[in-house]
Order: sequence, then C-alpha cells, then structure tokens
Amino acid sequence: MTAVSAVLRAPLATRANALHAGAWWLWALGLATAASRTTNPLLLALLVAVAGYVVAARRTDAPWARAFGFYLALGAFVVVLRVVFAVALGSPIGGTTLLVTLPEVPLPDWAAGVRIGGRVMAEGVVFAALDGLRLATLLVCLGAANALANPARLLKSLPGALYEIGVAVVVAMTFAPQLVTDVLRMRAARRLRGRRDRGARSFLEVARPVLEGALERSVALAAAMDARGYGRTADVPPAVRRATGALTLGGLVGVCAGSYGLLAAEGAVYGLPLLVAGVAAALGGLLLGGRRTVRTRYRPDRWGVRAWLVAGSGAVVAAVMAYAAGADAAALNPPAVPLTAPRLPVLPAVGVLVGLLPALVAPRPAVGVTGR
Repeated sequence: MTAVSAVLRAPLATRANALHAGAWWLWALGLATAASRTTNPLLLALLVAVAGYVVAARRTDAPWARAFGFYLALGAFVVVLRVVFAVALGSPIGGTTLLVTLPEVPLPDWAAGVRIGGRVMAEGVVFAALDGLRLATLLVCLGAANALANPARLLKSLPGALYEIGVAVVVAMTFAPQLVTDVLRMRAARRLRGRRDRGARSFLEVARPVLEGALERSVALAAAMDARGYGRTADVPPAVRRATGALTLGGLVGVCAGSYGLLAAEGAVYGLPLLVAGVAAALGGLLLGGRRTVRTRYRPDRWGVRAWLVAGSGAVVAAVMAYAAGADAAALNPPAVPLTAPRLPVLPAVGVLVGLLPALVAPRPAVGVTGR
C-alpha cells in the first residue's frame, strides 16, 4: 500500500521528473479513438469534460498550454458549421418532424440528388449535430495533448528515422500556440489603449499582425534548427537504404490492409495478423532508418511508471469503448430516426472516467513553471 500511495501522490514537476511527452499523446489518442467509436452526446460530453479537467489540473503556463481554449472554440465552430450545411444542403437521412421550409433554389438535371434549401427535418439536424460533435471531440482530445506535451521534448524523443519529419511537425505545432499568445497580447494592448477588443472590426484589425507574428516565429524556429545542424545525415550502404525502404513501405501496406480487415465484417480472420506483421516491419524500417541521422540526446526523457499509467489510462478508455461498441452498439450510436433521448451506458462511462488518472499521477506543475 505504501508503494501504491507513493505513485498516486504526484510530486511537483521539475525538469528531472517531467512526464514523457509521448505519454500525453498516447493518452490523448486513446481518448480520440474512443470518441471516434460513438455519437452518443452524453459520452462525447464526458470525454470533453475528462480532457478539460486533466488539462486544467496539469498544464503549465507555457505558450502552447494556452491553446486548449482555441481547440474548444474550433470544436464549437465545427458543430455549428456541420449543422448549417445540413440545413442549407439537406441531410442524407430522412425524417418525419418538419422544422422549417426554406426557399429552394432550382438546380439543373445534372445536379440530381443535390438541393439548396427546401424542407429541414429535425432528424437531419440532430444527425448533423451529433456527427459534428464527434469531430469536435476528436479535435479537443488532440488539443489536450498539444496543451500538455512540450513539442520540443516530443521532438527529442522521436526515432532517428522520423527526425526530419518531426522537425517540420514541431514547427507547425508551434504556430497555433504562438497564434493564441499573440491574440492575447494584442487584445491586452488594445484594452490598455482604450480600444475595443471584441467584435468583427476588432478581429479584422488584430488578425493580420497576429498571423504575421506567429508565422515569423515559426520560420525563425525553423531557421534556428537548420543553423544548429538539424537534419544532417550519415552515409549508409545502399543495401541498408533499400532494406529500409522495403520494410517501411511493406509495413505501411500491412498496417493499411490489417486495419481494413479489422474494420470489415468478413476480414477479421486475417486482419490482426496483417496488422501485427505490418507494425513489426514498420518498426524494423524505423530502426534501420535511424542510422542515417547523426545526433545525440542531451538528458533524454525517461519513460517511468507515471508515463505507463498515463498512456495506459488512454488505452483502457479506447479498449472499453471498442468493446462496448460491439456489445451495445445502439447505446453508443443512438439512431436519429426516430428521435429518441440518448441514455448513458454504464460501462463506457466508467471506462471514460479512467482517463482522469493523469490528473492524479502526473507531476503537478509548480507555479511559474513554463515547461521549456
């Protein structure tokens, strides 16, 4: 009991005991996988609440940690946009509950099956809202990883074969946090000058300098990485290069074929073996490809017990949701026709709550720690 309580009693975060960035991404990918398996609004809202609580409990005051609110706003925009498209262009499902009849634009014969305006059914609007909510939850889960994981520390932990790609990804990932930071800075400056910081006019006046500043900082980061020798490659024999390409390409084909077999009803027999073989071949290609990269790691991040607990909690959420999708598919994907109130299934809800474990075991951020 003493060892268990010591693990659950999270210490203050320092550079030495900082949680591995990959653990945060595996946790977030587990939540995102669970979100992709359901359209139940109660479960999706629970996933968003779990991700938001963990971010609020364990994020630092670094620039990228402030991007979570941006992802929440982006998710809300996705839901609204999906509903607007369903109202304006129609829904692929039918319905019997008429909400409103919009003026319909006549279209030529070659556009058969497409309409603009017309009758708006409640079932179609609900179906579009649930579909948009699922996509919004996926964005929020990935935004949680972006707010909790240090992009530079994640780059340091990547395999050598993916290092060049990782540099480009990190440069791209710094754009959104810097964008949020510049927006907050510009709004504070406008308030100090007695100007409005809300509304369409204020947005137009702030948008251009904010975009320019975020883009300039990302480009400056790329230039600094290039000046320090990032991307240098070593000479490897041609046979190793050919073997690396064959293993990587064959592994990706195996992963795609195995994933399709698992998703298809008649391919479950060969899907899992192909997926395992593809993953093994891709890992072999990554190990051989790492010989091309000449670099060392200064103070590499450790993958300890807390990292296993954080990553495992995300895997448990995904596994429980996948099991529930086969055992009680109607509860995870409530039908829109006819309209019925969704119910909260107990097993998936308990599985989602396991995703709160990082708020207990991950190191607690100290006041003033930026995570750099």
